Amino acid sequence: MRRLLLSLTVILLPLLLGGCSFSWTLNGAALDYNIYKTISIANFPIRTALVYPQLQTIFENELLDYVSRNTRLQVTDPPADIQIEGEITDYSLTPQAVTQDAYASKTRLTIKVHVVYTDNKDEKKSFDQDFSAYQDFDSNQMLNEVQDQLCQAISEDLVIQIFNATLGDW
Repeated sequence: MRRLLLSLTVILLPLLLGGCSFSWTLNGAALDYNIYKTISIANFPIRTALVYPQLQTIFENELLDYVSRNTRLQVTDPPADIQIEGEITDYSLTPQAVTQDAYASKTRLTIKVHVVYTDNKDEKKSFDQDFSAYQDFDSNQMLNEVQDQLCQAISEDLVIQIFNATLGDW
């Protein structure tokens, strides 16, 4: 009886599993590279009252680098299979953690980005969406002392959010 069950298992298991397959990647990209081959990433102009000019370059470079490192898509000019465009819509400072003497001990830098994602292979996946991220810093520091590091950290967070919502298909 045991030998019969073992024989059936050896014969049936490959047949049952033969039609099943799955794929996964360590970076979270959920793309079928037989369908998607190209991506276009437009400039993200700054449309805010408070402007830090380097932010545009920091954010765009981080987005391009992340997509290049985590997908096999070829970055090209439009039209492309996937298009990502948008603008930086908020760059603001707000006081946080008020102390006993009514001064803020922390300040929060918040950056918001509006993204238009166009999937030219499957229009149902296209969307317009806002993404936001922030970093806090000690109020005894001047913004110009920490601005580059804050913008880099916030841009990394925003790019991961955008990647997960678009190419990661989360």
